[in-house]
Amino acid sequence: MIMNSIYGIEILSAGVFVKFVLPAIIIACVAGVLAFFLAYLGTKMAVEHDARIDDVRRHLSGANCGGCGYPGCDAFAEALVKGETTLAKCNATSKQGKENIAKILNLTLEKSKNTVAVVHCNGGNSCKNKYDYQGYGDCVSAEILAGGNKACEMGCMGLGSCVAACKYNAISVSKDRAVAKVDYAHCTSCGACVSTCPKHIIGRIPTDAVVYVACSNLCRGKEVMGVCEKGCIACGRCEKNCPTQAIKLSNNLAVIDYDKCIKCGNCMEVCPRKCILPFPKERPLIAEYDPKVSSGAGK
Repeated sequence: MIMNSIYGIEILSAGVFVKFVLPAIIIACVAGVLAFFLAYLGTKMAVEHDARIDDVRRHLSGANCGGCGYPGCDAFAEALVKGETTLAKCNATSKQGKENIAKILNLTLEKSKNTVAVVHCNGGNSCKNKYDYQGYGDCVSAEILAGGNKACEMGCMGLGSCVAACKYNAISVSKDRAVAKVDYAHCTSCGACVSTCPKHIIGRIPTDAVVYVACSNLCRGKEVMGVCEKGCIACGRCEKNCPTQAIKLSNNLAVIDYDKCIKCGNCMEVCPRKCILPFPKERPLIAEYDPKVSSGAGK
């Protein structure tokens, strides 16, 4: 009787071992082998990380605005280290930040003028519409439908794609005139609005400029007059009255060479269409981006 009991206990123990203990041991062994194999592969196939990328990233503005053409500051920092881009592509980073990055990468910092974005269009409500747009309120979406609702092919649609792209709240659409306008006090010239605009009518000019051409239409004067009250008609008066030949007609549009401009303002005064606009003489310095202030303002 006792022998039978002992034999039964042994069978029960053997069953427990086979059913629970043995599978646990096997799983533990397999897991150990896989962990060792993964660790080995991780060592052999690891991609070396250049420590300079982190150093460069710390000196960038941190705006992640995309104006440089990269998804964010991390991608831009990596591209800088690899030599795939230049510091000039980032306008949001301060001068000191760029100098620090140049030292890290042993680069020669290119001297360039400070710039600010401007909208090369003053049409808005003064420009005729081809149709009444009833779709999603975005310039990029409207552009898909017959190039937008404006009769002028290069006219600002005023639907705010540039506004959505700007991380600094430096551009808005005038409710009265239905055209985008830059707030020069907050613009860092990052280029996000420039690359986003489907009409490609947002550009950069030097911060010390006094005038800019608010038109992008390359059509002949008669055609321009048929679609917009404020478009450049290539009359040539600005060119004839410029003492330094700083403004010339190119493809039926006035273009300013700011290196030659002496800031006399003659072109603005003689323009019959008033499409050469004054750039604020007294304006605050372009504020450097502060992530803390930006995040606090958004709350």
